[in-house]
Amino acid sequence: MTCLQVVKTPPEGSALFLLEALGRDQQVTRFNLYQDRDYAKLVELIFSHEVVQSWW
Repeated sequence: MTCLQVVKTPPEGSALFLLEALGRDQQVTRFNLYQDRDYAKLVELIFSHEVVQSWW
């Protein structure tokens, strides 16, 4: 299963733990909105992954 994790701020502590735990046994792509504001790329990634997780 492919999973896209979209994060707005650098993950720390429990958020980082949850990101890693939920991504186990999956092919994970992480899109960091705090570094990359290419929304066209983000839309492509959303439609090319089976699961999308958003972290704010």
